[in-house]
Amino acid sequence: MTDKPRGNVRWIVCGLLFAAIVLSYIDRLVIAVLKPELSAQYGWSETGYADLAFYFQLAYGLSYVVAGRLVDRVGARIGYAVAVTMWTIGHVLHIAFTSTSSMLWARIPLAIGEAGTFPAALAATSEWFPRRERALAIGIFNAGSNVGAILTPVLVPLIAAAFGWRMAFIATGALTILWLAAWLGFYRSPRQHKNVGAEELAWIESEPVEKQRPVPWRVLLRTRQTWAYMAGRFLIDPIWWTLLFWLPDFFNKQYGIKMLEFGPPLVVVYLLADAGSILGGWGSSRLLGRGKSVSRARKTAMFCAALCAVPIAFATHTPSMWVAVGLIGLACAGHQGFSANLYALPGDLFPRWAAGSVVGLGGLAGAVGGMLMAKYAGIILEQLGSYQPIFLVASAAYLVALLVVHLLVPTYETAKLSAT
Repeated sequence: MTDKPRGNVRWIVCGLLFAAIVLSYIDRLVIAVLKPELSAQYGWSETGYADLAFYFQLAYGLSYVVAGRLVDRVGARIGYAVAVTMWTIGHVLHIAFTSTSSMLWARIPLAIGEAGTFPAALAATSEWFPRRERALAIGIFNAGSNVGAILTPVLVPLIAAAFGWRMAFIATGALTILWLAAWLGFYRSPRQHKNVGAEELAWIESEPVEKQRPVPWRVLLRTRQTWAYMAGRFLIDPIWWTLLFWLPDFFNKQYGIKMLEFGPPLVVVYLLADAGSILGGWGSSRLLGRGKSVSRARKTAMFCAALCAVPIAFATHTPSMWVAVGLIGLACAGHQGFSANLYALPGDLFPRWAAGSVVGLGGLAGAVGGMLMAKYAGIILEQLGSYQPIFLVASAAYLVALLVVHLLVPTYETAKLSAT
């Protein structure tokens, strides 16, 4: 079958995944938007707030591994429901605390729940999309991270100003409850879904599906494909998290932009990132549709995305803020385009019953890289006061990641997993 079938249930599923990513980013960033008010009201220290970020990433990375295993065992429907329930509880629990030390009791369950977001989304994508459409679907739902980052500074201040900061957590938590009801009501596997026609089902199942079964960690860690995915995440995830957390500070120090003026440049950056996410997935899917191999399609798309990040090395030397916005936005677009194809690797090279576990290991590797990068950024900014070394690392990270992936899986061969 080469022509796309009638029926779009799989794209409704993709829409639900997109909405979940949007909500996950809103929920994790609410505290960042409220930080000035809460710091002034309750006397937060910078180190106390930094601890919230550090332990969030630590809990997130460790839980990512467990989440991948959980999704492998119970499937995307139940796995996502458990994740969203956990993160919603943690998110709303923020209203019970006022100090950074006590608020860790809310940040940790939030991180544990949100760790299941991408493993469950990638498992659902593998279940509902054939390989030729998978990167495009991943690119679409991954774009939700940028939409969440844009909506949070727009919605949260309005809610907090009208009803108080606690209502910001309650209102955004209510949105995830609505999503959970929609997910449980709509999501089924393709064969169990009453709205999937025979033509769309044949398209989805155009690739063989192996029976679900557990796989030991030692088996996965013996494969080059696992290490390729882990290395890629270790190298690129820290760049995204650094840009997400430090961009307002960069615009403030470099161009004197104040908090109320952050909106326009950040919106442009994340809109460009959205475009990159979709185009990166579309590009490799297009190449696959033209008969290119999976290896050629994915790596070509990743190479083009990696080139987009290179100009960020000059962002500190631009004549105006908007030129810097363009270079940083281009790098963010490159990150998301690269991610859309790297995130497809577990589904491309592993059977579906093992992909979630590989995703979990990659998430852990990315979190470790993010923690190291945060320490590096802190030291550089404290000692040099310049973002130039940070942007130099960002400019090269994606080409290095592609090189490592290529050396480990030069022909993109499928992993051979033994039972022991």
